[in-house]
Amino acid sequence: MQTLSKEITEDIRCCVCGNADPQKFKLIYRRENFDVTECNTCGFYFIPPFYRKKIEYQQYKNEAVTQAIRSGNNWVKIQRHKLRFKLIQKYQRSGSLFDLGAGWGHFMMAGNELGYKTYGIEISEQPYLYCKNDLKLNVDHIDFFKMDENKKFDIITLWDVLEHIDKADSFIDKCAKLNAPGSFLVLQVPQIDSYFAKRHKDKWKMMGLDHVNYFSKKTITQLLSKHGYEVQRIRSSFEIKLFIMYTILPLIKRLKSKKKISQREANYSINQAERQQYFNKFTSRPMWQLKVFVFFHNILYNLLSFLNIGEEMIVVAKKVA
Repeated sequence: MQTLSKEITEDIRCCVCGNADPQKFKLIYRRENFDVTECNTCGFYFIPPFYRKKIEYQQYKNEAVTQAIRSGNNWVKIQRHKLRFKLIQKYQRSGSLFDLGAGWGHFMMAGNELGYKTYGIEISEQPYLYCKNDLKLNVDHIDFFKMDENKKFDIITLWDVLEHIDKADSFIDKCAKLNAPGSFLVLQVPQIDSYFAKRHKDKWKMMGLDHVNYFSKKTITQLLSKHGYEVQRIRSSFEIKLFIMYTILPLIKRLKSKKKISQREANYSINQAERQQYFNKFTSRPMWQLKVFVFFHNILYNLLSFLNIGEEMIVVAKKVA
């Protein structure tokens, strides 16, 4: 096992247990432009702060992506999020819902249809403008840490957000201040102890410089418990939309390429707009076909979740203190 250099361990700290001793971290995976380390104290995997300054989001969601989103079928997207609400409704059937990292807003749209009072924050400009102007949602473009802590929510949701957050403990601490006792935090993150992560190791497609945190069931439970949450359920999640966009599309591109390229090279050469446009092809069919697709999609999703097959996990946690 390779040791970490002094440069890489500068300002290193585990957001789960608070360990900050440079000698108590070890190298797990070495990629071309970053390392994944493990905290020897609690077993949390993460990318050290040294590499985080390299993260750039400028072209992550640009106007081309917005146009692709705008031309997509919102009905299909809303059905996907209603599947998430079936889990949420087992714990909270109504009330105020704060979607932190609202993205393109389709989860909030689903919540509105189901009778929740929704509010969201989105820091990326293009998704925020789409939520506000196209979907007319109650979304702000503000710093989460500056939110008034007197405002409380029955549910806070984080869909594929926490893996991007430096100092995730401070982030969860702020969430806890916006959750009154008895309310819920629901989040989805890539799962480092999933079957796919264990099988693919450093070649796991969820592993990249923009994903700085890699939680297991143990470490996410420990982090939440530290901030007054009691985990109610952890459910495996396999996002079929992401499978189409990040596995099927690169595979097709690789097969069509005249040059011999790897699946990873094919994946990196596809931008976000292309991925969304490819997914739009699946959602431009007649409504009866879409309803059949959604029906079987939901059966497959629930079956994979039941069998604990997925690259991500959904965590439902109750604020108890």
